[in-house]
Amino acid sequence: MKIFQREQRSLFGEILDWMLTPLLLLWPISLALTWLVAQGIANKPFDRALEYNAHALAQLVTVQKGKVQFNLPQPASEILRADDSDTVYYQVIGARGELLSGERELPRPPEEDVPTTGEVYLRDAELRGIDIRMAYIWVRLPLKDAPLALVQVAETREKRSVLAAEIIKGVMLPQFIIMPLAVLLVWLALARGIRPLHQLEERIRARSPDDLSPLDHKAVPLEVAPLVDSVNDLLTRLQDSLATQKRFLADAAHQLKTPLAGLRMQADLAQREGTSTEELKRSLQQIGRSSIRATHTVNQLLALARAEGSGAALARQPCDLAKLTIEVVRDSVPRALDKRIDLGYDGAQPGESGVWVDGNPTLLKELVRNLVDNAIHYTPSSADKPGVVTARVLADRFGQVLLLQVEDSGPGVPESERELIFQPFYRALGTDADGSGLGLPIVLEIARQHSAEVFLEDAHPEQVPPGALFSVRFAARSED
Repeated sequence: MKIFQREQRSLFGEILDWMLTPLLLLWPISLALTWLVAQGIANKPFDRALEYNAHALAQLVTVQKGKVQFNLPQPASEILRADDSDTVYYQVIGARGELLSGERELPRPPEEDVPTTGEVYLRDAELRGIDIRMAYIWVRLPLKDAPLALVQVAETREKRSVLAAEIIKGVMLPQFIIMPLAVLLVWLALARGIRPLHQLEERIRARSPDDLSPLDHKAVPLEVAPLVDSVNDLLTRLQDSLATQKRFLADAAHQLKTPLAGLRMQADLAQREGTSTEELKRSLQQIGRSSIRATHTVNQLLALARAEGSGAALARQPCDLAKLTIEVVRDSVPRALDKRIDLGYDGAQPGESGVWVDGNPTLLKELVRNLVDNAIHYTPSSADKPGVVTARVLADRFGQVLLLQVEDSGPGVPESERELIFQPFYRALGTDADGSGLGLPIVLEIARQHSAEVFLEDAHPEQVPPGALFSVRFAARSED
């Protein structure tokens, strides 16, 4: 139950609700318990007076000449009647059940009660529709085999109710003053307690947009420190992301600037006066190559952005990695033939056990395509000594591992550069191949999104050139 309802949740309101709601719910319960306690307190002194009167009247029951008698002196009778608030009744019943004195209509004790002499019993009853409190005692008579006599004293409950009401007033009236003060103090204490949150909010609002430095977690309460640490972690990751984007944009602009400058230069050369037909053709060929390079760079940039941006909502489904690899190899055959490269596939066949992986088929084909294109691009080939590029998929059904490999007969990659080539726009030194330097970063990003690992080693360490062997290790999909 909430006292205050809001469209938007408030921390201040939530805590205030959970503090005040139990307090206000317990207040009526406190009233009821106080009433019960007051009734018990009010009954005790008057019950003792009734017990005393019952004992006093019991001592006036006597036996004279074999006959039970009750003699009530006038002073005692006046004492019993002397009460301005309540009416006092008494009743004396003889051994044979005859009324010796007092009020005839007083109710008798319950039949299930076992008479015990010398002990006063108390009970609530009703006389002529009025609630009364009764004390009764059984009196043993000095007669042989004589039943017990009964003495009862009763009074109305007016004084008890008045006393209980006075106790309730004395207890509850101060609470009407204390309760609002308690609510006010709770409000003030809560407002003071969440003040550090407002101070943190002010510090964050006062920051400039480019200030991503960590917040001071020591200046906030311990309960808020984990939240501040999480924000600091987010700021750190955001700062790294922005730095990566800035570096990426700078590198992309630099990479695009080169082919665009070549296009402009060739266009200027083609427009010179006196340009021969052959020179014009060469300029047009250079323009074509520059446009192809620019297009390839743009496509790679888009592929890398698509790979990096699809991690949060990556649609996964069972993928046959062998089938995807064979499709990429078939699509790459014309380009391999143009460079006189022997391109082939070796390994597990589509549909076999252990070749399935959970992933995105579009991104997985992009990964394989970039590895194959990279191998074709950097593998020297000639009619006398054609280059060899082999793609293979190996399945380990027992180890639940699926391995994609792309092997080439090129110059390989020195160990000092094996980490650098996975950075955007980096190209291995000592090669004449013209590339964007984005293929391997795309491979690494897609592998990361599929929880796979990428390894690079020499394909044939004992040979010169040693070649390169790229391996991507996936966790195989468990087969039901």
